[in-house]
Amino acid sequence: MLISEIFHSLQGEGELAGVPSVFVRTAGCNLRCTWCDTPYASWTPEGTQLSVDEIVAEVSRHPASHVVLTGGEPLLAPELPALAAALRATGKHITVETAATIAPVGIACDLASLSPKLRNSTPPPPQFGAGWSERHEATRWLPEVVAAWLGAYAFQLKFVVANEADIAEIESLLAQLPAPPPRSKVLLMPEGTSRETLAERTAWLTALCRDRGYRFAPRLHIDWFGNKRGV
Repeated sequence: MLISEIFHSLQGEGELAGVPSVFVRTAGCNLRCTWCDTPYASWTPEGTQLSVDEIVAEVSRHPASHVVLTGGEPLLAPELPALAAALRATGKHITVETAATIAPVGIACDLASLSPKLRNSTPPPPQFGAGWSERHEATRWLPEVVAAWLGAYAFQLKFVVANEADIAEIESLLAQLPAPPPRSKVLLMPEGTSRETLAERTAWLTALCRDRGYRFAPRLHIDWFGNKRGV
């Protein structure tokens, strides 16, 4: 499978923030988020072809007991279930980070980190050429797929928020699910790749989360390491 990078760091987002983890980032994505912070794994996928055994061997070099399968969109890789099963066999805790556009297929997963995309992610037509804007918009929110994930695994449902108008969209999307999750399981994360942008959006988003019962999700790795690869 095509792997953009494997690195040992601290989880910077979500319920496991601060936990030492090995990140396995696959290359390839079926979306084109205009603000994507890993274009090397999505817009222009790049990486190295590695077998499941080679990936497990590299993961095993590090002391962390948690592994994060991420992308791009990791569910696009046909070998991902075999990789997850092999990592589970070594005793690893597995987080799968996905946009929840592809239904789960019994993959070994201890935490499904679901990040459906809002309208703020849809690229303008010129950004990626003909068709991508429409394709992204048609794929970014698939409530039946999100519901399948919610019903199958322990989960966190994470939305990237750019402005206060996004909140109305989030609440509309949640209402489309057959069993909307409790707000404590809905994580709102400010969009941004600089400390300055994140600080500005954090100021109002934390207050909103407090008042409406959502969980605020900082992007701690930006504070710790900056916006760069391998962290």
